[in-house]
Amino acid sequence: MINKINLFSEYINNPITREALISISGYCEKCGKNRVEVVLELFTGVRKNACWKCKLAEKMATPVLKKGAETFDISVDALKEKFKDAYWRKGLASVIKGLALFGVRKPFVPGAPFQLVWDITYGCNLKCKHCYATAGKPLPDELTTEEALDVIDKLDKFGITILAFSGGEPLVRKDIFELTNYASEKGMYVAIATNGTLITEDMAKRMKENGVSYVQISLDGMKKTHEEFRGMSGVFDKTVEGIRNSVKEGFFVNVSMTVTKFNYNDVDPVIDLCEKLGVSWFMHYNFIPTGRGGTVLGRELDITPEMREKLLNKLYEKNKTSNISILSTAPQFARIVMERDAEYVPTHFYNVGVRGLADFIGGCGAGRFYISLRANGDIQPCVFFPLKIGNIREDDLEKLWKESNILRELRDRDILERCGTCEYRYYCGGCRARAYNCFGDYLMPDPGCILNCGNKEVCYDITH
Repeated sequence: MINKINLFSEYINNPITREALISISGYCEKCGKNRVEVVLELFTGVRKNACWKCKLAEKMATPVLKKGAETFDISVDALKEKFKDAYWRKGLASVIKGLALFGVRKPFVPGAPFQLVWDITYGCNLKCKHCYATAGKPLPDELTTEEALDVIDKLDKFGITILAFSGGEPLVRKDIFELTNYASEKGMYVAIATNGTLITEDMAKRMKENGVSYVQISLDGMKKTHEEFRGMSGVFDKTVEGIRNSVKEGFFVNVSMTVTKFNYNDVDPVIDLCEKLGVSWFMHYNFIPTGRGGTVLGRELDITPEMREKLLNKLYEKNKTSNISILSTAPQFARIVMERDAEYVPTHFYNVGVRGLADFIGGCGAGRFYISLRANGDIQPCVFFPLKIGNIREDDLEKLWKESNILRELRDRDILERCGTCEYRYYCGGCRARAYNCFGDYLMPDPGCILNCGNKEVCYDITH
């Protein structure tokens, strides 16, 4: 497999191939889509006709598609069947555009982020201790409905595959379903990240009717722990009911748990509950000391690197027997799994079964596989990473994606302090948001990694 990937890299990085891919990677006004998407629709038979430029682009792209299928031992017919789904077409279009713009590199950079997380409002019905957004009341300059619809048009042209509405609590925004429906009609895979307390049976149906496919619900412990953390009694039962209603309605349901010293011992019972509820994923969220969680009290919640190591090993063991997928946003999870010689390598999005691919797509995806928008349109590398690189009202997101020096540095694992010389840097590379929030420098080491312990300047400790 490694040899095939090397041959594919040589083929793609050839200047003639790159130039051909660049020429077909723009947006086609006549066909109303990114030209690569139109190419894939023609290639798979979903579309029967297109403008002459898109037809020519299909002829130019077909050899690349066939070469890619050969590299990963996939038949062309199987490839066509897979990419009849609009979600996968958008994702592959972003891959092809990324190959055109950036070539085959480690880590790989797509032509547009696979996922954009949009804090659509900072209004919220809860007040959680660890909230990265310090949510509660909406900002005075949050995007209007008209502005938000215009942003969705821009994201569609850019090539965003997954659009996740977060907050605050996105379900308190009155126009949320107008926005989710509009994004879904554009072919984006629409997700909502919510505290779950507002998801009644009727709300779940409305979400389904308005284009939502994926629901992430935060559950930070069993009843006593969750309610102390969320700052309100009675919310545990509402959250669990929200999970049940989402599963019943047929959503892909991900239960997320931000693990801290406060709820560390609740991980096992929460996973057990998730298995009983029939969710699709349990995801451990790495605590990031930012927002309300960036106060001294919040930072004291952070687990030690030793605790994180035990937790990730536990998650690895549970993954072998659980009836749900267990993931983690801690990039060190990839190292843990590789040290255990597993057949897969975990990433933020899924568990990669081909190790030769993992060093291309693994590790922190901030400014690479995902990016974020604040409610006022500020653009950040991720929601936990409060570093403004532009504003959607004023800046061209695609231009930032290609030219931002901040994003360029985040994509270069070799220039990181300490992490840049680690043998696992392409699989892990540390969490850049943790480095930024702890040291004010995203190129510093991740202080949550056990490999950085023993170095007082790197190992994060609130007492020094």
